[in-house]
Parts: sequence; structure tokens; C-alpha cells
Amino acid sequence: MKNIAVIGSGTMGNGIAHVFAQYGYQVSLIDIQQSALDKAIATITRNFDRQVSKGTLSTEDKNSALGRIKTFTELEEGVKNADLVVEAATENVSIKLELFRKLDTLCKDSAILASNTSSISITKIGAVTERPDKVIGMHFMNPVPVMKLVEVIRGYATSDVVTKEIMELSRNLEKVPVEVNDYPGFVANRILMPMINEAIFTLFEGVAGVEEIDTVMKLGMAHPMGPLQLADFIGLDVCLSILKVLHEGFGNPKYAPCPLLVNMVEAGFKGVKTGEGFYKYTPGEKEFIVSPQFKK
Repeated sequence: MKNIAVIGSGTMGNGIAHVFAQYGYQVSLIDIQQSALDKAIATITRNFDRQVSKGTLSTEDKNSALGRIKTFTELEEGVKNADLVVEAATENVSIKLELFRKLDTLCKDSAILASNTSSISITKIGAVTERPDKVIGMHFMNPVPVMKLVEVIRGYATSDVVTKEIMELSRNLEKVPVEVNDYPGFVANRILMPMINEAIFTLFEGVAGVEEIDTVMKLGMAHPMGPLQLADFIGLDVCLSILKVLHEGFGNPKYAPCPLLVNMVEAGFKGVKTGEGFYKYTPGEKEFIVSPQFKK
């Protein structure tokens, strides 16, 4: 595989494009808005500059990698030569299904179609195509250029050959691929999201405050980031979507999202992306404070 198409130029999409380009692949980065693509290229450039300043990448390699990324606003033009498509669009079932229907008709027959979904069924996605054996999950972790893990999710019909190819490709990116089967939340979010949800319930029920909960988990359990700060970083809307998938998929009330989380998302408090969640963030600054609504 030489030509990679990445659909979606947000946080995950630009990170995935960054990594593929850094490791020598030709990348087509696709989004519906040119402004989003311009913003993504600026982000990728800054992240490459950070690697150069740390001495982990040369200026020449940075420039070569940037030269391997082309941007497209037309889906057909962006995917027509792709050996692998990695979808990193919004975590919405109907959007993903419609996208994969289109990809199935636009991509060459040999192309592998992968989704970066964090919870949606790969089997369901594959079923809307005529190539379910070539549909697979590649769940990268955020930030993609830094985090080593890739969850490789096999749908019910995903072939052994395709799984092997994607495992090997992930290793070529110096990632550590872990093969998992297709059940709600896979492994990472099946374990992580109930923990985050329980932390929100702990706040909701008045057991402790935001900083107290995060401090207990950081100092007591050696987590690098507390669960409430992590939820802000992931996006509270994304956390809610994943919990809904778990709740609906398993039919178990233990996965029901905390009412506080639901209310925050409905009110537009989605974490870092909106400037406020459990903490309040100022653009361009590393410092952040507990959201005023949670201060004692």
C-alpha cells in the first residue's frame, strides 16, 4: 500500500495524515470545507515543527512529509487512487454508513476501507458495502503522532489477509497494533468510558469536586490525566456517543450515561473543543481552571 486517503481533517484525521506522511506514504486528506483542510495543514505543520525542535525529525524530512499530503474537497477525486481509506469523520452511525456506501462505489476493487471509529460496529459498516471482507477498524489514539496503540478491529466478515495487512501496516508506522473483535466499545472504550461515566456520577452525586476526583485518580491510580480532564480532552459529546453505543449494544443499565453528562452536551459544554467542560480553557494557553459551575 502506497496511497492512503484520510477522510476528515479534524483532530484525529490530521493526526492520522501526519503519521502516514511521516512514514513515506502518499496521503490524500479529504474534507468538505477547504478552510478545515487549511487549518489541518497548519496543525500538521506545527506538530512537525515541534518534532524538529525536539530533534526527532529533520527539517528535510519534515518538508518531504508535508509534500506528500494533498488536500481534496471532492470525495471521488480524493479516493480514486487509494489503496487504503481511513475514515475519521464524525462519530455518527448514519454518517459513517452513508460514507462507506459511497466509498464502496468510488474506490478501486482492491482498496481496503478502514474506520477510525471508537465504538461503532465494523460489522454494521461492512454490511453496507459489497466488500465486507475488506472493511476493518483502525482505532488510533489521540494524539496520533505520539500514542503508540492502534486497535485493529475485525468485523464479522473481515478477512485474515486484510487483518494481517493492517497489523503489518500499523507496525510500519511504528505503532503497536492490538487485534480485537467487533463488540460495542471494543476494548479501549468498553473499559475507559464506564470509568469516565462513574467519575461524572461521583461529581453529580456530590461525593467530591472536579479537582478532587481527578487528583485521586492521578495520584492514587497513577493515571497521567484525571478522568474528568480526559473527558474534556476527548470531547464530552464523543463520550456521550460512545456510552450510548455501549448502552444500546449491551442493553445493560450500567452503561447509561450520567444525566450531568447529557445536560452538559445539550448545553454546548463539550470540553476543550468548545472552551469549557469540567474545566475552562483559554485558546493558546496551557493553563486551565475548574469550570465556574463546579466551583464550591
